[in-house]
Amino acid sequence: MTDQTTPDNDGQAPAADVVPPLPAPAPAPVKDRRVLRAVLRWGAAVVVFAVVGGGVAFGVTGVERTELPGLATEPDGRWTYPTLTRAPLPKGLPGPFAESNKAGVHYADLRALLLPAPTGATPDRALRATADGFYAEYGDKGEREELRLKLVDHGLRDVAARGWSTPDGIRTRVYLLRFAAAAAVDDLFADDNVSDSIAPSTAVRYRPRDTSMNLFDDSFPDNAAVDHVQRYAYAEAEPYGAEQTRHAYLAAGDVLALVVQARKGGVADVPFQQTVVVQSQLLG
Repeated sequence: MTDQTTPDNDGQAPAADVVPPLPAPAPAPVKDRRVLRAVLRWGAAVVVFAVVGGGVAFGVTGVERTELPGLATEPDGRWTYPTLTRAPLPKGLPGPFAESNKAGVHYADLRALLLPAPTGATPDRALRATADGFYAEYGDKGEREELRLKLVDHGLRDVAARGWSTPDGIRTRVYLLRFAAAAAVDDLFADDNVSDSIAPSTAVRYRPRDTSMNLFDDSFPDNAAVDHVQRYAYAEAEPYGAEQTRHAYLAAGDVLALVVQARKGGVADVPFQQTVVVQSQLLG
């Protein structure tokens, strides 16, 4: 394996055609009627994060905030991101899900596929954008070694990462792992391959550090799915002590992503789901 590193965790994706930024953030909603409100706001989120402009840029054009269901006047805790664009491809090479790209390879720079930090966030300059930095996300030494061997066996080629903290107290870390082909990532996500699957739909296989019981997170509305991207999300169950951790795995072509968020007192639904969905859009 060639362990390539990405020294600049704060670098932004190369510019492409741009659109107006996403709506401004606000405090998280109360938990009453959470399911109904989640459906409304994420119905809108699918619109907000939809691809426009010929598959190049993300955003909403020509629509006022009050005209979008779930985005009227009630704050919901989402963050504001810089203008998000598709990562540019080298000339003549196809996208990862093009019919001509049988291996499902992302030819774009892996760093350009990383979600940028939201407006007002403080970069995590201690984050290591390496395979060892990724393995350090797991608390058990034996599990870390088992995971390392598994990823090496499946042809891990490159790692990129970015982390930040936001004024609402959430600490976020995002890792992208590139493999030789989509088949390797599919194998790591296959529920029927119990020995290899790193993200079973029943329970957590590799426990994040500083966590106890992690359960499958079914809080994502059905319409928050992203084409070509598999998602398995987990949430640390109560009682979780001083802080809670939530994490999600994403599989998109030859790239495996891990999104981790932790916060004292608990991680709210909206920032976690928003981060996972927008990162999925950048990969899909």
